[in-house]
Amino acid sequence: MKDPIIVVENLCKRFGGFTAVDSLSFRIRTGEIVAFLGPNGAGKTTTLKMLTGLLPPTSGKMTIGGYDGTKERKKVKSLLGYMSQKFSLYPLLTAGENLEFFAGISDLPRQRILLRRRELEERLQEAQRAVTVENLPPGIRQTVALTVSMVTDPPILFLDEPTSGVDPEARRRFWQEIYNLKGAGKTLIVSTHNLDEVDYADRMIMIHRGRLMLEGEPAELLSRSGYGTIDELFQKTIADHEKNESRDR
Repeated sequence: MKDPIIVVENLCKRFGGFTAVDSLSFRIRTGEIVAFLGPNGAGKTTTLKMLTGLLPPTSGKMTIGGYDGTKERKKVKSLLGYMSQKFSLYPLLTAGENLEFFAGISDLPRQRILLRRRELEERLQEAQRAVTVENLPPGIRQTVALTVSMVTDPPILFLDEPTSGVDPEARRRFWQEIYNLKGAGKTLIVSTHNLDEVDYADRMIMIHRGRLMLEGEPAELLSRSGYGTIDELFQKTIADHEKNESRDR
């Protein structure tokens, strides 16, 4: 079994009196695809923002690639790529211009930036290279965003609901891209509320109201629970948690 590349221990994030992430602990191994699962508002995006350094944790510890996720942010940043749920690309720039911009602020050498841009544009149709990304089909736009997030070739990639709003065929192609990255040795954490996507992952981590509900291989969790589908397991886990919370009040 491979060593963990990400270790999260008792991670918390509070906004005033609201607790968005509540004593969350988990481990992610090198080279695996992890589906980070939960309903809207579960705390998935908040957790990813803490792991990527966009939000400071209120308390707890994060170790990423052997570095302290709070105290050694510069070293951690060099290991990460992040594809945001809402903001990944500038809509009024072309795909190539977006890549040049984000590669530029990452301090990549100019020759390497031009090489990355050519590689991206070779994957697009001629008409798609010329238009701004707001005019690209959603599936193509997401592929561009993934390529941009990988411009520095980081070993760890966080994808926050990357297939939201795309059609089933585009989703299938996007997951093939994810498999290709895994084949290249990358570690991928994919936040999603599409339950059917869990079957594509090596493991799943499910949270609800900022707390860890389930962690493990999907098939093993189903076998242990006795449910036939991830959807059934998901719904039952949330219902039981909410019932227990109501009883404890």
